[in-house]
Amino acid sequence: MNRTFISTSGSNLVRAECRDDQWSVESVLDGTNVRCLAVDPHNQNVVYAGTQGQGMLRSDDKGKTWHPSGMEGQIVKAIAISPAEPGLIVVGTRPANIFISRDGGQHWMEAMAFKKMRRLFWFSPAEKPFTAYVQAIALSPTNPNVMVVGIELGSVVRSTDGGKTWQGHRRGALRDCHSLIFHATNGDWAYEGGGTGAGAAFSRDAGNTWTQSRRGLDRHYGWATAADPMRPEVMYASMSPGPMKAHSTDNAQAYIFRSMGDNTWERLSGGLPQPLNHMPYALLTDPDTPGHLYAGLSNGDIWHTTDYGDHWQQIPLNLGAIWTSMVMLKQTSA
Repeated sequence: MNRTFISTSGSNLVRAECRDDQWSVESVLDGTNVRCLAVDPHNQNVVYAGTQGQGMLRSDDKGKTWHPSGMEGQIVKAIAISPAEPGLIVVGTRPANIFISRDGGQHWMEAMAFKKMRRLFWFSPAEKPFTAYVQAIALSPTNPNVMVVGIELGSVVRSTDGGKTWQGHRRGALRDCHSLIFHATNGDWAYEGGGTGAGAAFSRDAGNTWTQSRRGLDRHYGWATAADPMRPEVMYASMSPGPMKAHSTDNAQAYIFRSMGDNTWERLSGGLPQPLNHMPYALLTDPDTPGHLYAGLSNGDIWHTTDYGDHWQQIPLNLGAIWTSMVMLKQTSA
């Protein structure tokens, strides 16, 4: 299968494309501080990027060229595109606000009720001036009205009416949220990685309540999460001992863990370096290929498994850096 990977590096985007088993790597958007990425599940040609102060950018050609898509002046930290409602995009900013578009980014409206959820204890130690921000957004694959939003550092909140009203911090969720996703097709299952508690949590009631399990984990600073597209109980999480190691240059001491649905985590090896010196900031699955998982490391390496993490191979390319966000697009042959 021909694929394209796009990752953030802090000062540009790096785009790697595979055609006929040959990889080409290029830099795009040089000088642009991109903070997050999202692929339109209804059109693999379309990718959105959230920037530091330049709002939203959109590409209609798999990341080759980009144009503005509103939100000018905003620091966009998180993007989610609804699998259930074409055109529905939800973005989160710093300071912590939510904006919604229902026409593919042509027009935006702030979710004013979200402001009522903000709390004084929301505080981010990660970036000066330490203002809390929306780090992750997950949209249900079956109900476009269900939205789950994670704050770094603060809360995980939820809306069941398309952002008109919001429920407070959900029981069992990690307050230091780093990633949030719904299962690809099952709207009951959602997953979180974070820097508090067990480091990972999952929900079986569409993000209303959450479960954490420490069984099998020897570290609890979680970042990325993923779930098998056919088996929602099969989940993955990347873990490091703490933030200083996770975000270090080459001493992450990280592992990728897997749970097969029994609330027990197991450390994955099968060819992966033990431990990983570079943090797995991205864990990606493909809805069409159960058992496959891609892990993007902070140094730009990408590893791939086809058997639920039992065995791994390194993909023969390097993106230079993966600065917290990577997406994969499936390509068709020319």
